[in-house]
Amino acid sequence: MVADALTVAAKDLRLEWRTRVGLGQVLPFAVLVLVLFGFALDPDRGVLDAATPGLFWVTVLFVAVLATQRAYATESAEGVRDALRLTSLAPAGVFLGKALAVAVQLVVAELVLGVGVVVLYGADPAGWALLVGTALPATAGIAAAGSLYGVLAVGLRVRETIVPLLVLPVLAPVLLAATRAFEAALDGTPADGWPWAGLLTLFAVAYLVAGAGLYGVLLEES
Repeated sequence: MVADALTVAAKDLRLEWRTRVGLGQVLPFAVLVLVLFGFALDPDRGVLDAATPGLFWVTVLFVAVLATQRAYATESAEGVRDALRLTSLAPAGVFLGKALAVAVQLVVAELVLGVGVVVLYGADPAGWALLVGTALPATAGIAAAGSLYGVLAVGLRVRETIVPLLVLPVLAPVLLAATRAFEAALDGTPADGWPWAGLLTLFAVAYLVAGAGLYGVLLEES
């Protein structure tokens, strides 16, 4: 299963690197969102400072939706899903590989956005341990949820609009917990944020286990 996951992840990341969609479109879009929020809230620095954690994770969710749609775009071609079903790859391995590829793209986006909020918003990343401890499970949970719901929409002609409707409501708890944890890290009170990081870990584990168990059935039905 691990070998299958690495194979699928390498394939998706190789395809993404060749097309340059992530570097050429998704990352500039994410930075542009930060810039627009900065222009909108800059007249009141107090509001901007308070909103920074939430703006960061809202932008990450936007990127996650785009990355999930890209991950399943190739599977929408005629015959690709049938070929995937006929391979010897374990369904759980395919799911984990898809989630890993999305997670890698999200980590890159988060690094760029992190630099953006420091430069544009003047955020002080003093609680870096909590920031990392929050970002890792949050990214895993977002990638797992996106990959699980993405396979539901892969065979639909309206997948571009249905994926956000399926994924974003489910990720609302991640947005809340990650925002609270980042608020504690940026405010210099990391002890208040670690319980939220623990909640994110539970969410990530739940979706990874659910996805590994259900992916094969969902792929057959999609």
